[in-house]
Amino acid sequence: MGNKTALHAMHLAMGAKLVDFGGWDMPLNYGSQVEEHHQVRTDAGMFDVSHMTVVDVTGPDAREYLRLLLANDVARLKQKGKALYSAMLNEQGGVIDDLIVYLMTDSEVVGEGYRLVVNCATREKDLRWMSERAAKMDVALTEQPELAMIAIQGPKAIEKTKSVLSSYRQALIDELDVFQGHESEGWFIARTGYTGEDGLEIMLPEDEAAGFWQQLADAGVKPCGLGARDTLRLEAGMNLYGQDMDENVTPLVSNMAWTVAWEPQDRAFVGRTALEAEKAQGPAYKLVGLVMESRGVLRAHQRVITAEGQDGEITSGSFSPTLGYSVALARLPITQSDTAEVDMRGKQVCVKIVRPPFVRNGKQVYS
Repeated sequence: MGNKTALHAMHLAMGAKLVDFGGWDMPLNYGSQVEEHHQVRTDAGMFDVSHMTVVDVTGPDAREYLRLLLANDVARLKQKGKALYSAMLNEQGGVIDDLIVYLMTDSEVVGEGYRLVVNCATREKDLRWMSERAAKMDVALTEQPELAMIAIQGPKAIEKTKSVLSSYRQALIDELDVFQGHESEGWFIARTGYTGEDGLEIMLPEDEAAGFWQQLADAGVKPCGLGARDTLRLEAGMNLYGQDMDENVTPLVSNMAWTVAWEPQDRAFVGRTALEAEKAQGPAYKLVGLVMESRGVLRAHQRVITAEGQDGEITSGSFSPTLGYSVALARLPITQSDTAEVDMRGKQVCVKIVRPPFVRNGKQVYS
């Protein structure tokens, strides 16, 4: 038996098929994964993401600690509630985890406070690494296991969420920019997500989660599982930790170079020296998108052969319900070609090499 979120009973009552995910019993789907996918692309769906690990970072050295710990620079966060996406690296530049960090206090406050949301499957190693880096600094790391987290995603997600909230919380949502959150009476409401659609991620006390979930369902927000979440994030070109990046690859070969803040040059974040050397030499690989419009499904670990005859590998692949054919992310040697071949059970199948994402806001965007 795995860990259970505060919504476990709701999932069972709504007919979810539960599977193990990072040590947690989580819904794979509630019937049709494809229907759940389309629900998010066209209307509004909700996901239980309470398995994610939430860690608050506080203390006089909180800002400088995170400027050391993360490849992106929290000094860029100038407004309370603003967020950025970053990787936490080892000394070799490999990705220990990817995460979102929010500024929880006004930037002028001495001893700023931050909130990190990291992956559940990497919780133990993340907390150990973070604690080791914090040992000689005046900073406190406080996990928040009492918080549940619900993601509501889709073109009607914000409208339907507001319909079940107080006028005060509705007004807070109206003020949110993308990648920004607000605290409200024990809730933290953020305009973030992992689907390529507009929407919200809401952290709230565990004892309030089931009631809120039911209110959302009554308002027409459909429950969705891990299956749809994976095809949605893949269409949106979003990496999955453990597949598209891990401790053995750097942000520069994981389509995450944009998350590395090189300036100021004297910010010695963990992994910087290794990344600078890789950048100077030029990365040998890159993470690209693949599109296969013929029949068949691209899958992780399938071999990819470039036009130059070099080998690469699919890191994530699936049928795209929005596009009606298969798409994938793949790590390939640097190539100038816009086509490659995938080895599918000994048969070489031609695919297009594109720049992800594949879909945003329900529309094809790759070229």
